[in-house]
Amino acid sequence: MENKTTGFNNMSSSGTTADTTINKAQQGAHSAVDRAANLADEAARRTKPAIDRVVGYAHDVVDKAAGAAAPAADWLDAHGQDWRETQERLMATTSEYVRANPWKSIGIAVVAGALIGRMVL
Repeated sequence: MENKTTGFNNMSSSGTTADTTINKAQQGAHSAVDRAANLADEAARRTKPAIDRVVGYAHDVVDKAAGAAAPAADWLDAHGQDWRETQERLMATTSEYVRANPWKSIGIAVVAGALIGRMVL
């Protein structure tokens, strides 16, 4: 029976060494994670003012764009009907011209197409 007890004592002391090694590894891992978390917190703390400035600039730009667009939108609301009427008048005039001069209209379209094709290519 002594052999069994001696074997158990050896295993127990070897188990304690393994536990100590595991504990040291766990402590090292926790320490590394804590250092990484601290570095991340420090980086976030340092970059927060810069991010806040960028957000402020973005809000200013959006506010300025909205301020500039508002008068244009108001002008379009006020003159939108005039534009529609002008467009309808131009369409009617063009349709009448094409009906009265079909061959001349085709010639103008061909020349315009050729010129635009030369400019694009």
